[in-house]
Formats: sequence, C-alpha cells, structure tokens
Amino acid sequence: MGQQYDLRQRNAGFITFFISGICAISSGVVVSLLQEQAGFDYGTTGTLLALMNIGNLLAGFAAGALPGKLGMKRTVMLLTAGYAVGYGLMSATLWVPALMAAFFLAGVGKGSTINTCTILVGDNCENRTKGMNLMHSCYAFGALLCPFLIAAAAGVSGRLPMASLGVLGACLWLVFTATPMAGSGKGARQKTDWSFLRSKKFWLLTGLIFCQNATETSVTGWMVTYFKGSGILSGVLSTYTVTVMWLATLIFRLLIAFVFPVKRAGRTMIFMSVGCTVFYFLMMLANTQVLAIVLLFAFAASMAGMNPTAVASAGRMSSVTSMGIMLPVASSGAILMPWIIGIVAEHLSIWAGMASVLLPSAGMLAFSMAVKRLEDQGQE
Repeated sequence: MGQQYDLRQRNAGFITFFISGICAISSGVVVSLLQEQAGFDYGTTGTLLALMNIGNLLAGFAAGALPGKLGMKRTVMLLTAGYAVGYGLMSATLWVPALMAAFFLAGVGKGSTINTCTILVGDNCENRTKGMNLMHSCYAFGALLCPFLIAAAAGVSGRLPMASLGVLGACLWLVFTATPMAGSGKGARQKTDWSFLRSKKFWLLTGLIFCQNATETSVTGWMVTYFKGSGILSGVLSTYTVTVMWLATLIFRLLIAFVFPVKRAGRTMIFMSVGCTVFYFLMMLANTQVLAIVLLFAFAASMAGMNPTAVASAGRMSSVTSMGIMLPVASSGAILMPWIIGIVAEHLSIWAGMASVLLPSAGMLAFSMAVKRLEDQGQE
C-alpha cells in the first residue's frame, strides 16, 4: 500500500499558514502604529523589529530540537502561542520592555508556525511541490489581506489592530490544538535523526533559501524607501508596492500548483533565478512609474515559487529536526541583507544599496545550478 495521508494535518497547515501570513506581515504596520501612539524614535522601532526576527530565528531551532524531548504536539502548543501572547501584550501596553518581549514572542510564533506547517503539509501531500506552493499561496493571501484588515480595525480604535491580531493568533493556536500530531500521547517523544547533515543537497538548498530570503526581504523592506527617495514613485502609489509583490506572488504560486506543475525542480529553480536577477537588474534601471511597477510584478512572479519549491526538494530529508536547521539558518539572510543595504546606502547611495541585492539574487542561480547538477547525478 502507498503512503497514508492525513488530510486533517494538511488542511490545518493551510489554515494556520494563512493566519500566519496576516499576523507576520502585519508586524510592519503595527510597529508604525505603535510608533505614532508612543512617539518612539527610529532606534526603538528598529529594535522591536529586530527582536521579532531574533524570535523567529530561535523558534526555528527550538521547533527542531524540542520534539525529541517533549514530543511534537507539546512543542507546537508551547511555541505557536507566541502570536496570541505577543499581540495581546501589544494591545495592552506601550511600555517599551513589554513591547520588546511582545515582538520577540510574535517572532517565536512566526518561526514555529513555519516549521510546523512545512511538516504537516509536506508529509501529507502526494505532490510535495504542489503542496508547498499551495501552502505558501495561503500565506501570500493572508499577507495580501493584512493591510486592509489593519486599516479597518484602526478606523475603529488605535488598539483594535493589535487585539484583533491577538485573537487571530489564538485561533491559530486552537487549530493546532485540535490537530492530531505525532507525539500527542502522554510522555511521547520522537527519535532525532541527524543523517540529513551529511547531505550535500540539504546544504545547497539551505544556501539557496538563504539567498531567496535575503533577496525577498530586502525588496519588501527597502523598496518603498528606494522608490520614494529616487522619486520614481510618490504619495499613495509608493505604499502599494508591497501589495503588488504579494499579488504577483499569490497568482504565480497558484499557477505553479495547478497550471504549470514543477517536473524537474533544479531546472525550474534555475529559470526562476534567472528571471529574478534579470527583472531586478532592469528594475534598478527603470525611471518611470509604470515600468517600475511592471518590473516589480515580474520580479515577484519569478520569486514566487522559489522558496516552496526549494523546501519541497528536500524530499525524504524533511523532518521536524531538519526543518529546524534549514529554515532558521536560511532566515538569517533576511536579517543580514537588509542591514548590508543600510550600510551601503549610508556610505554610498540608496541606489548602490539596492543594487547590492543582485549578489544574493545571483547566489540563487549558483545554488540552483548546483542542485540541478546533483539531481542529474542522482545524488542527495
């Protein structure tokens, strides 16, 4: 008999990753609201966002290590409560130390949810690549909705956006609570398998996702500032650049899942990498509003399937432990590259800072070619 799939686990992964898309992407809007309400300086604002990234990073490692001691169910229950507790705390106080703890906890919720959903969906889909792209489409849909949901809540009360996100975080936690998982029984533990650490393909995929995270986060974090500073986009139009990116991401992840299925992951990721690099290079040369938006859409479309396809390529190496190494190590690219852009921009120019994103973009191409070479040789 073939492998048995648990549709409850798969669907729970889809639902919770959609909620996570709202909660994770909303953090940038929430920190801006808190800054307005409490008059924080940019240093405090940056610290809060940095603490969320640190929580995300550490949660990934914890989500991989703790199941061996606590079991998967208990680990998930402990860590994914971070969204509810973090945003609940943000809605209750403007005291900076408490907000620092709140952003850290929200980051823990984000990191542990990514790890858990990757396992729940990846282990319960006959076509892992399709499943991963569908799961990340759910995230993109949540990310696309979040600015509108936050704006609607903010129109009622200044504290309602954070409280609403806390409620959504609690809903996410309840879905996980109702989902059967390995290690649900009393005292249940999982044996830890570290064999993936000897795999060349595992580390190549980790490097590829590191470059993908570095590229995507840099563009979502800095592109509005770049467009405004260069005068290419101004006013309300500049604030919708992230919406353009997530719309392209959602559309093309769904196309990959249902219309253009990935048959050879290595080759497909090479095409995606070339598209990302070429469209980003052209975008850096664009000097009109329409051309800049079109190229941004094309860049995001090329990037859309990279992360889910790369994670799916791990195949039988995928486990709570391996994802607990791969995803947080790769997420460090999202911390490092935006910082590099700021340093380069300060010493040279904002254009030079944004142009430096071509380095991790080219890195995606190099790692994709290496993965394809291993696949052609039948190695892991």
